[in-house]
Amino acid sequence: MPEATDHRAETDRLIAYHAEISGAMTAERTALESRLIPVSAYILISAAEAWYRWPDMMTAIDKVMPAEEIGAAGRRPGMRVNAVHLWSIANIYLTGRKILTMFGLVEDEVERTWTVVDFWRRAAGAYRGDGALQAWDAGFSSHPYDDDVVAQLLANTTPTDDDARAAIKKLNATLVAYLFLMYFDTRVGAGDSGPYKLDDGRTLLVRDYYQLGQSDFAWSQVAAGVPFQNLTAALVLDGVDVRVNDWGTSVTQPEDYLDHLVSFGLYTTDGGDGSLRPVTTSEWDGLLAAVRKAQADHYRQVAAMSRREKIDAGAYVYFSFLRPFAEVAGIADELDWTVPRDTVGPLYDALEPFTGEGAQVEDSGPYYAPLAPTS
Repeated sequence: MPEATDHRAETDRLIAYHAEISGAMTAERTALESRLIPVSAYILISAAEAWYRWPDMMTAIDKVMPAEEIGAAGRRPGMRVNAVHLWSIANIYLTGRKILTMFGLVEDEVERTWTVVDFWRRAAGAYRGDGALQAWDAGFSSHPYDDDVVAQLLANTTPTDDDARAAIKKLNATLVAYLFLMYFDTRVGAGDSGPYKLDDGRTLLVRDYYQLGQSDFAWSQVAAGVPFQNLTAALVLDGVDVRVNDWGTSVTQPEDYLDHLVSFGLYTTDGGDGSLRPVTTSEWDGLLAAVRKAQADHYRQVAAMSRREKIDAGAYVYFSFLRPFAEVAGIADELDWTVPRDTVGPLYDALEPFTGEGAQVEDSGPYYAPLAPTS
């Protein structure tokens, strides 16, 4: 069966590729646990759910719209087919594989893993469009937006002074903190791309804020009053070295990059056609008031949840990282996003108590093991 043999070799190559990169990225990550939300437990449960269910879901999505077309559709602001979701659909599945095979709970199936890493490879390549698959491959840069989009983002930026920078810092900090809690202590609600080098020597950093309002998150009814669903910020920096990783996170030198902000623009892609509409400063106060109210209400509802309710909500966030791909393909409502489903029972009971405290990346072997040898 030459086709299966080819899949095994390529699958192992892609597993090794992710093992090297994700092992290094995870080793540098700060602690996952929070006092409010059991992050580590929900990651493990979502990963196990992904192993059981994503291969079939990806097959269904790919049948309606090829992964390449979905990835290419992410090359515009406001789209959650982005770098961090792409990283996640490969690595959450591979984490589930790691857990389930380590304890001998499942067979290490070539075709199941091939389906996922091949879907990821094709979508990621089309999303980037530069021959690389991740920011890691390209010196920590991510340029999904073409010259036309960049020109639109720059067209309505305005110069900043100290007062403007102070207002922008407050806006950004409020939105990032709000989305962090809305996504259950997960940073994917805000994602960066860049650096885009400008002709005048300055640098454009683009930051998208996703799903600020009511969404598929069951708890997001608290955000019904937030006036925007998606926002995109254009930050023009002078004298700042910017690197963007595959989690959509910027690392800057110097760290206080917003002190070096020389021009800024804020836009929304709400409205149905995906076009960029400027959001004026006169709209900021209403936005911030609505976001603060939604955040306070959300904090109260999270605090009132049981541990398992928090785990199930967080597991949904991670499991639904595949949802934007299904939405682009037009079949999100045809797929089952229930979490937990396939982990209900002894497996859930075993993973539910886990915490990340004291957890360390093992250095005795690859972060993701190669496929088990055939007997």
